[in-house]
Amino acid sequence: MTSTLVGLGIFLIYLAGVLSAVLALMSSRTSQGAIAWIISLITFPYVAVPAYWIFGRPRFYGYVSARGERDTTLRRVLLRYRPLIEPYLADARHGSIRAVEQLAMMPMTSGNRAELLIDGEAAFDSLFAGIDAAESYILIQFFIVRQDRLGLELKQRLERQAERGVRIYFLYDEIGSRALGDGYLDDLRHAGVEVSAFNSSRGLRHRFQLNFRNHRKILVVDGQFGWTGGFNVGVEYLGESPRHGPWRDTHLKLSGPSVLGLQEAFWEDWHWATGQVIDLEWKPRITCDECQNVVIVPSGPADRQETASLLTQHAIHSARHRLWVASPYFVPDQGVQDALRLAAMRGVDVRVMMPERPDHLLIFLSAFSFLPDMLRVGVRIYRYQPGFLHQKVMLIDDRCASVGSVNLDNRSFRLNFEITAFIPDKGFAAEVQSMLERDFDSCREVTLEELQQRPLWRKLVSRAAYLLAPIQ
Repeated sequence: MTSTLVGLGIFLIYLAGVLSAVLALMSSRTSQGAIAWIISLITFPYVAVPAYWIFGRPRFYGYVSARGERDTTLRRVLLRYRPLIEPYLADARHGSIRAVEQLAMMPMTSGNRAELLIDGEAAFDSLFAGIDAAESYILIQFFIVRQDRLGLELKQRLERQAERGVRIYFLYDEIGSRALGDGYLDDLRHAGVEVSAFNSSRGLRHRFQLNFRNHRKILVVDGQFGWTGGFNVGVEYLGESPRHGPWRDTHLKLSGPSVLGLQEAFWEDWHWATGQVIDLEWKPRITCDECQNVVIVPSGPADRQETASLLTQHAIHSARHRLWVASPYFVPDQGVQDALRLAAMRGVDVRVMMPERPDHLLIFLSAFSFLPDMLRVGVRIYRYQPGFLHQKVMLIDDRCASVGSVNLDNRSFRLNFEITAFIPDKGFAAEVQSMLERDFDSCREVTLEELQQRPLWRKLVSRAAYLLAPIQ
């Protein structure tokens, strides 16, 4: 009897491995990932089956988007407010902008002001001034919030505003902010702040969604001003970490109708996390004299399209003479790699800026497996020297730039909820160009000879690390 039960158990485990392998074949995000999972699931089902259901799920299920769903409460509210922005819709007849709007499922709006915030002091001065000026409500969302000097200052400012009667909604990622103590969150709740984790694995139906993250950084004040970019909340982002040293990052302050795009992304995230549909101001406000066009592009694993990857490929393909990219984690999928090489081959000045010192070792090592092929066709690779580079910025020719939370790696492309501000404006592009030129002056350029001279063991380690890219 016992041997029969053991045999039945083994059969069921291998059956689960085969069925999971079929699912991986039909739904994995990349062929590389599908092959890796299929071999593992059939060969080592005892370990691979639970790992697949935690790390290999192809999509984030259950998330309701006002932009993408039909006949939902969110959708009905969206249809009431969207006509309010019609007077501010910008001309998107150019095919490149129309594609961005299709990916974003949001329109490009005019009447915006985009202000670059370079490095921590400028960013947090602006963020905290915005919080202090709030009159009606604050929406605030970060991947990482630390309980250090900067995190405590944020808490104190939010508590003061809550005590003044300002409605505050505080959303955090439970993995990124796993070190955030209950006392910090309880203090906020006691002051009247609405607090929630993103709750990736909320409910029994979604309990395996553990590998997904909400990596967005959003602050919206009164529906009038918004902030997004690369910064989280912690003193390392001010350059006070002995491990990382000076921290190079870029954030963005927005005013105008584009703020409602940030607000909509937060609104959807809050609805997933709590089930609530919060009442917000949806009437656009214009505060600029020389205004800019902006498209807000939310992306994530609940999207029907691979929004972040397609947006990146679209930007690369649309470049005619310049494509500059800054990314701390550079392990792009094959489509983005091919697009970068093709751009360089047609004469575009393609430059990629990366950190010199690693933050995540596997991701850092992975890049060495494909960088030689890029260097051979003219892609130029730069390593930032003064400290850790964390900004996520793209410059396309002299006409467009983007700032957001998207890294050029599989996690940002397929596993994280992210957000990007895409700004087709020559004046803003010129500001980004000047900023990046200063950054390139603080870099060293990587040569093909340097990579070819690495010892064999380092090449093998880099290749092995790259094979893990689909789950990093």
